[in-house]
Amino acid sequence: MKMHLEQGVGLQLFSGYGTGFVAVNNVRYEKCVVVSPQVVVEWEVIGFDALTAADFGFIGQLQPEIVILGTGVAQRFPPPALARVLAATGVGVEIMDTRAACRTYNILATEGRKVVAAILTA
Repeated sequence: MKMHLEQGVGLQLFSGYGTGFVAVNNVRYEKCVVVSPQVVVEWEVIGFDALTAADFGFIGQLQPEIVILGTGVAQRFPPPALARVLAATGVGVEIMDTRAACRTYNILATEGRKVVAAILTA
Protein backbone atom coordinates (compact mmCIF):
# COMPACT_ATOMS: atom_id res chain seq x y z
CA MET A 1 0.00 0.00 0.00
CA LYS A 2 1.22 3.49 -0.77
CA MET A 3 0.69 6.18 1.83
CA HIS A 4 0.38 9.88 0.99
CA LEU A 5 2.47 12.36 2.96
CA GLU A 6 0.78 15.67 3.59
CA GLN A 7 2.72 17.06 6.54
CA GLY A 8 6.03 16.56 8.25
CA VAL A 9 8.40 18.11 5.76
CA GLY A 10 11.91 17.14 6.78
CA LEU A 11 10.77 14.16 8.86
CA GLN A 12 11.43 10.50 8.17
CA LEU A 13 7.91 9.15 7.52
CA PHE A 14 6.59 5.90 6.12
CA SER A 15 5.37 6.37 2.56
CA GLY A 16 4.42 2.74 1.87
CA TYR A 17 4.52 -0.84 3.07
CA GLY A 18 3.83 -4.31 1.77
CA THR A 19 4.91 -7.90 2.02
CA GLY A 20 8.61 -7.90 2.88
CA PHE A 21 9.23 -4.15 2.68
CA VAL A 22 8.54 -0.68 3.99
CA ALA A 23 9.24 2.64 2.31
CA VAL A 24 10.40 5.74 4.16
CA ASN A 25 10.20 8.99 2.20
CA ASN A 26 9.83 6.86 -0.94
CA VAL A 27 13.01 4.86 -0.27
CA ARG A 28 12.27 1.14 -0.16
CA TYR A 29 13.75 -1.02 2.63
CA GLU A 30 13.55 -4.80 2.40
CA LYS A 31 15.38 -5.28 5.69
CA CYS A 32 14.18 -4.53 9.19
CA VAL A 33 14.56 -0.86 10.12
CA VAL A 34 14.54 1.50 13.08
CA VAL A 35 12.99 4.83 12.15
CA SER A 36 12.95 8.07 14.12
CA PRO A 37 11.81 11.45 12.81
CA GLN A 38 15.47 12.26 12.11
CA VAL A 39 17.01 9.00 10.85
CA VAL A 40 16.42 5.57 9.30
CA VAL A 41 18.80 2.77 10.28
CA GLU A 42 18.79 -0.82 9.05
CA TRP A 43 18.09 -3.04 12.07
CA GLU A 44 20.25 -6.14 12.17
CA VAL A 45 17.70 -8.64 13.48
CA ILE A 46 16.92 -12.05 12.06
CA GLY A 47 13.22 -12.04 12.85
CA PHE A 48 10.61 -11.93 15.58
CA ASP A 49 11.44 -15.31 17.14
CA ALA A 50 15.11 -14.39 17.44
CA LEU A 51 14.61 -11.00 19.18
CA THR A 52 16.73 -10.44 22.29
CA ALA A 53 17.15 -7.60 24.76
CA ALA A 54 20.35 -6.60 22.95
CA ASP A 55 18.31 -5.88 19.80
CA PHE A 56 16.74 -2.95 21.65
CA GLY A 57 20.00 -1.20 22.61
CA PHE A 58 19.00 1.68 20.33
CA ILE A 59 16.31 2.80 22.78
CA GLY A 60 18.69 4.58 25.12
CA GLN A 61 20.62 6.18 22.27
CA LEU A 62 17.56 7.69 20.56
CA GLN A 63 15.81 8.73 23.80
CA PRO A 64 12.24 8.27 22.56
CA GLU A 65 9.05 8.73 24.56
CA ILE A 66 7.57 5.71 22.83
CA VAL A 67 8.80 2.79 20.73
CA ILE A 68 6.41 1.14 18.30
CA LEU A 69 7.38 -2.43 17.47
CA GLY A 70 5.97 -3.56 14.13
CA THR A 71 5.93 -7.35 14.23
CA GLY A 72 5.28 -8.12 10.57
CA VAL A 73 2.03 -9.20 8.93
CA ALA A 74 0.40 -10.12 12.25
CA GLN A 75 0.58 -8.64 15.72
CA ARG A 76 2.77 -10.86 17.90
CA PHE A 77 3.73 -10.26 21.51
CA PRO A 78 7.30 -10.89 22.72
CA PRO A 79 7.95 -13.51 25.40
CA PRO A 80 7.49 -12.30 29.00
CA ALA A 81 11.25 -12.07 29.68
CA LEU A 82 11.75 -9.70 26.74
CA ALA A 83 8.62 -7.72 27.62
CA ARG A 84 10.03 -7.17 31.14
CA VAL A 85 13.33 -5.89 29.70
CA LEU A 86 11.47 -3.45 27.44
CA ALA A 87 9.28 -2.25 30.31
CA ALA A 88 12.39 -1.67 32.45
CA THR A 89 13.68 0.94 29.96
CA GLY A 90 11.00 3.34 31.18
CA VAL A 91 10.00 4.07 27.59
CA GLY A 92 6.47 3.32 26.42
CA VAL A 93 6.40 0.33 24.10
CA GLU A 94 3.48 -0.45 21.80
CA ILE A 95 3.34 -3.66 19.81
CA MET A 96 1.30 -3.95 16.62
CA ASP A 97 1.44 -5.40 13.14
CA THR A 98 3.74 -3.53 10.78
CA ARG A 99 0.93 -1.82 8.83
CA ALA A 100 -0.58 -0.35 12.00
CA ALA A 101 2.89 0.52 13.32
CA CYS A 102 3.71 2.56 10.18
CA ARG A 103 0.45 4.50 10.34
CA THR A 104 0.68 5.13 14.09
CA TYR A 105 4.32 6.23 13.84
CA ASN A 106 3.46 8.77 11.11
CA ILE A 107 0.70 10.29 13.22
CA LEU A 108 2.91 10.61 16.31
CA ALA A 109 5.92 11.91 14.37
CA THR A 110 3.89 14.64 12.65
CA GLU A 111 2.53 15.65 16.06
CA GLY A 112 6.12 16.30 17.14
CA ARG A 113 6.33 13.32 19.51
CA LYS A 114 9.66 11.62 20.24
CA VAL A 115 8.72 8.32 18.64
CA VAL A 116 10.76 5.47 17.22
CA ALA A 117 9.46 2.62 15.06
CA ALA A 118 11.27 -0.70 15.13
CA ILE A 119 9.90 -2.51 12.09
CA LEU A 120 10.21 -6.18 11.21
CA THR A 121 9.61 -6.56 7.48
CA ALA A 122 9.37 -10.36 7.44
